[in-house]
Amino acid sequence: MQFISVSRRRTEAFPAEAWTPELVAAEGQRVRELYAAGVVRTIWRRQDMPGAAMILEAASEDEARAALESLPLAQKGMLEIVVFTALEPYPAFGPR
Repeated sequence: MQFISVSRRRTEAFPAEAWTPELVAAEGQRVRELYAAGVVRTIWRRQDMPGAAMILEAASEDEARAALESLPLAQKGMLEIVVFTALEPYPAFGPR
């Protein structure tokens, strides 16, 4: 199953010094690990605010959510998932 997640960094709740280079690097490393494992299929940075949109591949919603919860920013409460939903194939591309 595929899922879409749109997140935002909770910059209003954490001071600028909380967003250390080490923490941001750890976040990037975890995303690379999930990508290498085939869980994160693609990821984009949001242009409107700090955050990301990603497509995840997982056997279940629980598995996809667990992947998101494994992100260092999520573990520290610094990441808010504003959209999370399962995706279905677009019906116009199916048989007629």
